Amino acid sequence: MEPLLNQLAESAAEARDLEGLTRPLLEVLEAVTGMESTYLTTIDLDRGVQNILYARNSAQMQIPEGLSVPWADTLCKRALDEGRPYTGDVSGCWGDSEAARALGIRTYLSQPVLNLDGSVYGTLCAASASPVGVSDATIKVLAMVARLIAHQVEQERRLSELRQSNETLSAQSLSDPLTGLPNRRALQQELHRILARAARAGSTVLVGYVDLDGFKAINDEHGHDVGDRFLIHMAHRLRAGLRTGDFVARVGGDEFVVLAPDGDAPQAFDERIVRSTAGAFRFRQIEIDYAGASVGVTQSKPGESDAQALLERADAAMYAVKKARRAAR
Repeated sequence: MEPLLNQLAESAAEARDLEGLTRPLLEVLEAVTGMESTYLTTIDLDRGVQNILYARNSAQMQIPEGLSVPWADTLCKRALDEGRPYTGDVSGCWGDSEAARALGIRTYLSQPVLNLDGSVYGTLCAASASPVGVSDATIKVLAMVARLIAHQVEQERRLSELRQSNETLSAQSLSDPLTGLPNRRALQQELHRILARAARAGSTVLVGYVDLDGFKAINDEHGHDVGDRFLIHMAHRLRAGLRTGDFVARVGGDEFVVLAPDGDAPQAFDERIVRSTAGAFRFRQIEIDYAGASVGVTQSKPGESDAQALLERADAAMYAVKKARRAAR
């Protein structure tokens, strides 16, 4: 027994995932129990099925991986319901089980694999077509292995949740919570990326800096709720005006930046953005006929890599447009 326990310890220490832990443990259980087949199942109570996740078959009996059977008909459910981890006469004990009859199971051994909250993840089983005697010590070993597997399942669940949380945090750190557009940080990353690509291709990048003229007046007259709705509306319009390869981000209260790879003339790019922002905005009983934003456009120089300098030029161009529009009123 000691060599087998040492093998259990080694398997637990070296495993990197559930499969890497389970497969050598099934081999250990085959030696401990003397059964033809050892296998791990999962239970989907919502669908009412039991699935064979991993299996080891050393003789004529074959418990196929991927097999799904109705949970209500399984030996595992009967064993759990009756608190009977072992039977050497399956046909005499559960003769109405179609699954047991189809697989030719005569001797059966099972332990539940429990989640941390006590719910059943699955079962760890051993089965044979011939009669096999099983001692209390063997049942204890099976229970110990089931606990090892449960620990691995919980560890992987926590890692998955942590990964998901990190992905969510990463996405949130790169997006504007109001409009859902990329934020300034995401803009900097994207601009560095497309400038590097443009340098390799010998092309240029267009940058449009967008300021929503009159936004403060909308906020002051109609309130911040309407102002937020207006920003969301403009974000949708800017996104709708994008072409393949374009990128738009919100970089401040009422400021946005649009990037476009080479292929658009600066004037056409400017007009496209202005058209995207012009038009009627309606919310509840409020209607605003918006004339369009002030847009400053600049174009990178061949091989240019200074993203911040490019943004500053676009920002300066936008303020020049803004000043000219004020003077023309």
